Amino acid sequence: MVTRLTGAAFRAFLVMVLIITPSVLLPGTGADGREMVALVALFAGALTFTEYKTTYPGLVEFRDAPPLNRMRFLILFFTVFLLTVIEKNLAAPTTLTRLVSAIGMVIGEAMDFPYSPVRLATIMMTQNAPPAQVVAVRTAAGVAYLLSLVGLAYFVLLLKMKSWPSKTGVFNVWINLPTFDPTTGGDVVARLERDAKINIAFGFLLPFLIPAVVKIGASGFDQLTLKTPQTLIWTLTAWSFLPCSLFMRGIAMNKIAQMIREQRRLSGAVPRSGFQPA
Repeated sequence: MVTRLTGAAFRAFLVMVLIITPSVLLPGTGADGREMVALVALFAGALTFTEYKTTYPGLVEFRDAPPLNRMRFLILFFTVFLLTVIEKNLAAPTTLTRLVSAIGMVIGEAMDFPYSPVRLATIMMTQNAPPAQVVAVRTAAGVAYLLSLVGLAYFVLLLKMKSWPSKTGVFNVWINLPTFDPTTGGDVVARLERDAKINIAFGFLLPFLIPAVVKIGASGFDQLTLKTPQTLIWTLTAWSFLPCSLFMRGIAMNKIAQMIREQRRLSGAVPRSGFQPA
């Protein structure tokens, strides 16, 4: 119990640090903005603590299948942190911010080719955006998308090299997939494979769909035009992290379907005796 509470409190603290990072590092954040960020951080921390302190399922998926959620958090944290450092270089440059910004510009230029997600990310801006703002968005988009690709590649490599989600082959669907009901809707393997394909498809399409949706939603609203640093950070973080998270979820669900199919095959291969279990 003590270990579970300590782990839940530590996870809640990390989530709060993630949320307040941009407002703490970026200069010029007003008192009202800091209070709002602190309120959101407290709410997210309380939700995380509640989810991880209990043994029963809640809203967080793959809670007992590390390191999937840890990888998700690291991808999200490094995306927010690096984009914050890049934006800070425009207001209060330091040696670190100049270095990260220079590397980010190289990444953004390398990933900015026709029909690429980074190229499409620039359509989220207004047509009269200054060139400096276009460069800032391209740099941030390139860094964010590269981080998501690296995290996704590492997760796939983890599946190939280790016996994720468990070396023993035991996986509690009720705890790790609380929103998935295995007792309804036909064969559980077919449903898992179908949901996996849907998640992977959305993960592939979202980097192309989000810029179009944001462009439509930004019509007539200045706060959605990526002019403020925190708007740019959180918008591009969501743009890169959500597809990556859906990809990881789809790959994980497909892996679970394979585990269930393999378990069924092994169970069917075992000769049955005339005795039934009590």
